[in-house]
Amino acid sequence: MTERKPSGVDFESWVESQIRQARDRGDLDDLPGAGKPLPRDGDWLTGYLRREGVSTREMLPPQLRLRREVELLPERVGGLRTEAAVREVVADLNDRIDQWMRTGSGPVLVRFVDEDAVVAGWLAARPESEPAPEPEPVTAVQRSRRRWWGQRR
Repeated sequence: MTERKPSGVDFESWVESQIRQARDRGDLDDLPGAGKPLPRDGDWLTGYLRREGVSTREMLPPQLRLRREVELLPERVGGLRTEAAVREVVADLNDRIDQWMRTGSGPVLVRFVDEDAVVAGWLAARPESEPAPEPEPVTAVQRSRRRWWGQRR
């Protein structure tokens, strides 16, 4: 541990003397990253967020996060199976936009999403569904394996 700063010495000159003494002792030799360029301005934050498992999207202000969700909405609803599920996702997003408009402020405008337009796009992007296969007829062996309550009349 270093000694305390003497009272009559300027703080900056005292720190510089501490660094010079450490350099003379060799404490600053072979440090990790020695001789390498410093990272760019944004790289350290991105690396930190990645290490901590935080998405950079979570760092956006609410209005920009909502606009990003509106942009990614077709991809999000693309995997849904029913029209009701698509409408539910759009209604949830519109509710959050409405809540932000009531409480938030800022220069970025977020518009409501047209539910019918999203559903129409979802329907157009879906592949033609194949007809359901017809059930196979029940054979005599399968009939004999029915439970006793299925055989009662």
